[in-house]
Amino acid sequence: MAKKPFNWWLWTKMLIGGGAICVGGPAFVRYVQPTDEELFQKYNPELQKRSLERRFERQQEFDDFVTKLKEYSKSDKPIWVAQAEAEETAKQASIAEAVKMAEELKARKEAMRKEAGLSVQGDSPTPSSR
Repeated sequence: MAKKPFNWWLWTKMLIGGGAICVGGPAFVRYVQPTDEELFQKYNPELQKRSLERRFERQQEFDDFVTKLKEYSKSDKPIWVAQAEAEETAKQASIAEAVKMAEELKARKEAMRKEAGLSVQGDSPTPSSR
């Protein structure tokens, strides 16, 4: 059986077509995609104003997020484990703070009842204040 000759023209067309798709596709997307400034100019004035007002806040949130990620990455544990532990610690702290505030509120209410001459047990006045 005779060996078929190598088809140079077919492979050349395929390489040129593949290169055009691999390089030309992303280049076309980059050319068509609007910049951030162009998108911002297409907003209505109210959205532009709101966006400018929140810009500093969003930048601060992003900086905080990156700072926390850097802290988590210093640990020997994976980042998601360190993040879960930090969230659990923050949750426990907020629960403890809520309990502390509830106790302070209860103590304040009792102090106000004593000043008003009400009994601590209920809202009914004591016999001496009638």
